[in-house]
Amino acid sequence: MNSWKRVRAAGGVAAAVTAAVLIGASPAAASGDYSGLAFVRGGAGFSDDWNDEGILSTGRHASSNATCLWQKVLWADGHLAWNEIDGAFGDKTKQATIAWQRAYVGSADGVVGKDTFGKAGQWLKDTDGNGSVDTYEGTGGRSFAVSRDGDGDYTFYDRNGDKRVAGYNYETCG
Repeated sequence: MNSWKRVRAAGGVAAAVTAAVLIGASPAAASGDYSGLAFVRGGAGFSDDWNDEGILSTGRHASSNATCLWQKVLWADGHLAWNEIDGAFGDKTKQATIAWQRAYVGSADGVVGKDTFGKAGQWLKDTDGNGSVDTYEGTGGRSFAVSRDGDGDYTFYDRNGDKRVAGYNYETCG
C-alpha cells in the first residue's frame, strides 16, 4: 500500500474510533452548580428541594428552562410581567430578581443561587393533599402548577401552556 493510502486508512480508523468513543461517552457533566444535576430536582419531602439548586444569572444558565421556571416565580410574586417569561435571563429578569431578593432575602445581587432558590422553595405547596408538590403559591396573589416527574425533576407549564422540564442546559420555553 502506498503512503497516501495508508494515511487515508489511518485517518478513517481514527475517525471511526473517535465516533465510537463519542457515541458511547457519558453525557457532559451536569450544570447544576450546587447539586451537580442538570435539572431543578427534588426528592422525598419537597420543603427543601430548592436549597441546593444551580446558579441563574445573566452569565450562568442565562437561556434555560430553569430560568423560565424562575421567571414564573418572579411573575407569581408580582415582580415580572407575564409576557416577560421567555427563558432568557436578561436585564428585566435581573432587576426583578434584585427586587425579589430585597423583599425576601435581604441582600440583593441579581443572581439566583441556593439562598434565593431556597427562599422561593418555601412557597412550594401540596394543595391537593396527596403529599406531592403541585403548586407555587406566589406572594403577588398568583400561583402556578409545578410538580416533580418520576425522576424528581421539576416540571411546569410555560406561558404558552406547554409542559416543560426545568433544565439548566437548554431552553424550550421561549
